[in-house]
Amino acid sequence: MSTSPLHSLDIRLLRYFAVVAQENNMSRAAQRLFMSQPPLSRHIRQLEDRLGVVLFIRHTKGLTLTDEGLRVLEIIRPLLAQQDKTYAELGSLGKTGARSLRVGLTTAFEQGIFASLETQLATRVEALNIVRHGSPELVRQVRRGKLDAAIVALPLEATGLTVIPLAWQEPLIAALPAHWSEAEADSLTLTTLSERPLFWFKRERNPAFFDYTRVIFRRAGYSPACIEEPLEHDVLLARIARGEGVSLFPSSFSAIQRQGVVFRPLYGTELCITAGLVLSPEQESRLQWLPSLLSASFLSAR
Repeated sequence: MSTSPLHSLDIRLLRYFAVVAQENNMSRAAQRLFMSQPPLSRHIRQLEDRLGVVLFIRHTKGLTLTDEGLRVLEIIRPLLAQQDKTYAELGSLGKTGARSLRVGLTTAFEQGIFASLETQLATRVEALNIVRHGSPELVRQVRRGKLDAAIVALPLEATGLTVIPLAWQEPLIAALPAHWSEAEADSLTLTTLSERPLFWFKRERNPAFFDYTRVIFRRAGYSPACIEEPLEHDVLLARIARGEGVSLFPSSFSAIQRQGVVFRPLYGTELCITAGLVLSPEQESRLQWLPSLLSASFLSAR
């Protein structure tokens, strides 16, 4: 029986293609896939060679799918969805002992991204207890044994715990008063906002993330006058609406409609946060099914 050369096609190439198609930008896709841009570009060209079609039109502003690319994306979507489902079901075989689960969800992301995950978790354990806090507090609760696991925002200091990056990454965007002139800018950068006060957190709240952002701020030549940000998002947004300052949020928060506040993407910066699973080494065996379920849930939420 003759075998098509496509039978040996690595399914990872299809996954890479799907992510690039979603982002329409090789750099952002590479960040989501935790790889650098050059090998990702080579993988896409390898896939084009194997299929014998051009998948993208490449231009200065990014990428655009060709008609052939759209057709390929339509063909592979069921395959990738089935792969995610298969991995999640295989992972669930190891859920022995997970009759109950105490899990933390970070408030660093807009909570709507966890809706599908919460539903899936509820069907897999008999007793589910969800706690919502900032990422550093969730890490403390995992260390103390008050939580079995937590989904946090990386980078984050979690010495002594197991940290697993997940398939969810968001760029930081600017939340600024609607009446500011910068709200109408076509291309907003950090330096565009240099003369405006920035609502920001103190280093002791999250040293790893604070240091990460400071490196990027310096690289961009951004030295804002900082105002201590309120802990509650609704209070922070209210103060932004009053024109007191600007803040940086993960992009999922753009789903929030707040009068007087607009969300704008930032150009020329790699500022982003990545979701990660944190659990104690003692819980790894009992919860070995959890990472695959989380990754499948995040992929389906895109």
